[in-house]
Amino acid sequence: MADRKFGIETLCLHAGQIPDAATGARAAPIYQTTSFVFDSAEHAASLFNLQTFGNVYSRISNPTVAVFEERMAAIENARSALATATGQAAEATAILTLCSGGDHIVSASTLYGGTHTLLQVNLKKLGIETTFVHPDEPQNFRRALKPNTKLIYAETLGNPLINIVDIEALAKIAHEAEIPLVVDNTVPSPYLCRPVDWGADVVVHSATKYIGGHGTTMGGVICESGKFNWGNGKFPEFTNPSPGYHGVIFHETFGDFGYTMKARMEIMRTFGPALAPLNAWLLLQGLESLPVRMDRHCENALAVAKFLQGHKRVAWVNYPGLPDNKYYALARKYLPNGASGLLNFGVKGGTRAGERFIEAAQFMSHLANIGDAKTLVIHPASTTHRQMDEADQLKAGVTPDMIRISVGIETLEDILWDLDQALEEAAKA
Repeated sequence: MADRKFGIETLCLHAGQIPDAATGARAAPIYQTTSFVFDSAEHAASLFNLQTFGNVYSRISNPTVAVFEERMAAIENARSALATATGQAAEATAILTLCSGGDHIVSASTLYGGTHTLLQVNLKKLGIETTFVHPDEPQNFRRALKPNTKLIYAETLGNPLINIVDIEALAKIAHEAEIPLVVDNTVPSPYLCRPVDWGADVVVHSATKYIGGHGTTMGGVICESGKFNWGNGKFPEFTNPSPGYHGVIFHETFGDFGYTMKARMEIMRTFGPALAPLNAWLLLQGLESLPVRMDRHCENALAVAKFLQGHKRVAWVNYPGLPDNKYYALARKYLPNGASGLLNFGVKGGTRAGERFIEAAQFMSHLANIGDAKTLVIHPASTTHRQMDEADQLKAGVTPDMIRISVGIETLEDILWDLDQALEEAAKA
């Protein structure tokens, strides 16, 4: 069936796996093992020399994890993928595969708080500097480039600002500078947007969110487009013998998935942020229902946004799926099937009213996550972005009155009821 181009719904169910040859099991087996037996001393040596593909140790690769990786690569229209223990691990692995002390990153300023901290604080300790720019104007990225810039970083949909970046424009700027564009595609998921189709070179996900979809499983993934020329002279670590892995030359040996192999063998193998086989299996279950869940998330989120827009207790609403939203045109371009399930709004009455709203919610859960099948609410300024000072919060689009809601797949009328009663309670504050 190599000549058949399958739809994403089919790929979410089948990509990367066929029924188990030994047992006939239709679902992917859970290979809950640390290690794998070698056929011979020669076989072991060839595996360690990367001359033969196979499994050695589950920190490096595992058959259950491999199914998840291949499925993610397929639905992102990418060449290859590497799964990690969490989304934060995916970001760190993706960047450390490209950067070392003395290198520079240009990043959107409108980032998830944990990502902002990774770039501004943790990587800075390693000698990797980041310049943050507002992503609404793509030329801001071009102006911030330096001779030692190794990548441009952005989120398809910012969290929690829910701004949309112009992926195609950023890819053009990155490629003119002969560096890759790295895009976090967590909020839309590959069902709503595939950044590789618009020029992104590396795509990262917190699979904990919409991919898993049920708030049960940590995981992350990095997808490589296979289109970037790592041998262009700006990345000598790809074209010189690797001192960290038997002198292998990743670009020469692995070609269009050399980045993935470098990430696997130099970062994953050494630092160890591997995805557990059971977690990979659980994430595969999430992928099977991703298309139908995302359709409902988008449908409910748009209805919630319209409801809040007309509510007397709400000061403002931000959702790219609304025609009057500043990112609506970009949403139509990059997210034609829906603008995902994340939105934010301001409760009239400021911070205290916002706190009272959170306290009054009945079945909407107050917690630090998004992408769950259940509806979730949080006050970002005091939680997810608390480590940032007020100035950096405002640069990231986080205002004191902001409520972020990850709209779930419950009965719409029930979501609207809980919002309405909580807003009425908030007014009493």
